[in-house]
Amino acid sequence: MVIKEITVNDYLTKSNLPASDYVINPYVGCPHGCKYCYASFMKRFTGHKEDWGTFVDIKRCEKKINLNKISKKSVFLSSVTDCYNPLEEKYRLTRNILEQLVDSDCYLSISTKSKLILRDMDLLKKIKNLTVSISINTLDENFRSDMDNASTIEERLNTLKELHDNGIHTVLFMSPIFPFITEWKEIIEESRNYIDEYWFENLNLRGGYKTYIMDYIKKKYSNFYDNYVDIYKNNKKEYWHNLASEINHYCDKNNIKYINYFYHEELVKNKKEIQKA
Repeated sequence: MVIKEITVNDYLTKSNLPASDYVINPYVGCPHGCKYCYASFMKRFTGHKEDWGTFVDIKRCEKKINLNKISKKSVFLSSVTDCYNPLEEKYRLTRNILEQLVDSDCYLSISTKSKLILRDMDLLKKIKNLTVSISINTLDENFRSDMDNASTIEERLNTLKELHDNGIHTVLFMSPIFPFITEWKEIIEESRNYIDEYWFENLNLRGGYKTYIMDYIKKKYSNFYDNYVDIYKNNKKEYWHNLASEINHYCDKNNIKYINYFYHEELVKNKKEIQKA
């Protein structure tokens, strides 16, 4: 792991994400090394030549977060890293940021794949408008370990339960959904007693990791490979349209609160149009 410290002028960055006004990313890169991570595109802006998952920049910032600037705004921690990656245990950047946000009236959303977030329960319980989402896209630990170096599925589920038991709004972020592999109904039924809301996002393949994932499917899930070719090489959308309808129907029928982010690009486009108006 290549680790270095860098200095930044501000932790806050204006966001183009559909549900966020600002993002905070305490680190550049992420040792979780998710094989499907869209954030790997960050390499071309940072000068890193190393493989995604093998470098991390520790972002030091002397400037305090401007709480007036984010008053009543939505803030997302984090969009292109995991703010609770293993290095957080040593460097404590995320904890420092939370200490600054305790008195804020922003709407804070934290996304992670790590049980380390439980370390900061004392601060999390003090934050007024907080949502914590943890990504889970399988109950199969073998598949999970093939895809990332983060906490195990059992640890993530236990973390969500402990957060919920402490009065924190919990989201199970089912992302990314792998066609024919992610057992979405089973995940819901396994967890719904301690989940306040589910978010769903489909697997998008682009850039360098598209080839890796397609090769992986061909090797490990060869019975699905032709389907993946249809979806990701022949650009057939029918699978996602049908799955989105099935998920929506299931959640509506079972009174499950959810947000479907399958059409992420459309949501981003709509947000930009609203901002221009």
